[in-house]
Amino acid sequence: MIIESVKNQKVKDWKKLQTRKGREKAESYLIEGPHIIEEAAKAEAPIVEVILTEGMDLSSYPFKESPIVYTVTEKVMFELTDTETPQGIMAVCKMAEPVSPQNGKLLLLDAIQDPGNLGTIIRTADSAGYDGVLLGAGTVDPYNSKVLRSTQGSIFHLPVRKANLVEEVKSLKQSGMHIYATEVSGGTPYQEVEHQSNFAVILGNEANGVSEELQTLADVNVYIPIYGDAESLNVAVAAGILMYGLLRS
Repeated sequence: MIIESVKNQKVKDWKKLQTRKGREKAESYLIEGPHIIEEAAKAEAPIVEVILTEGMDLSSYPFKESPIVYTVTEKVMFELTDTETPQGIMAVCKMAEPVSPQNGKLLLLDAIQDPGNLGTIIRTADSAGYDGVLLGAGTVDPYNSKVLRSTQGSIFHLPVRKANLVEEVKSLKQSGMHIYATEVSGGTPYQEVEHQSNFAVILGNEANGVSEELQTLADVNVYIPIYGDAESLNVAVAAGILMYGLLRS
């Protein structure tokens, strides 16, 4: 049977997942497109439902457990997506609270608000081999559709979870982690810090940077020198520079 009406109860339930409140209540979120669904399946993410238009083939997806499959019209699919060109397939995933390690290389994000920035940072952390990303208060919902698209599936490759960053930093320091916090200026140029095998990097809000409390807790406050006339760097660009730069310090 094909779901044809946007007033169908299942469609109404799926539409609620377009909001943070709806996602948190259902403890579920939507992902869209063949690539990210394949990455989720490879990572054995808890995919419970698949929504697709006629003609889409599921045989190549390595689902750990077979999800419930719903076929919908293009009109319904368009209702569920926030992109101009729907890709013909979506999935409902249950939220899972991953456990981030107490050593290795971690990224802590203090009130990052732009979905594209957050998604790009998560993707870069995955590329740079980081072991987890912690999201402080005020950070955009990682299950926002724009965040998920920007991660290109990397959100399924490493632990990403919400956290009280002040408490986390205190705990990480007790376990022997070295803590860097970013500053717009002042502190130590990132190229000059001593190499650490276990460390966490704190990046802050696009407008206000890292909170004063977190900067005070850090072992070293670092900055990226700007040689031109720009006032500052985009936070996702700064994150990439620091994540790779601190690996080589």
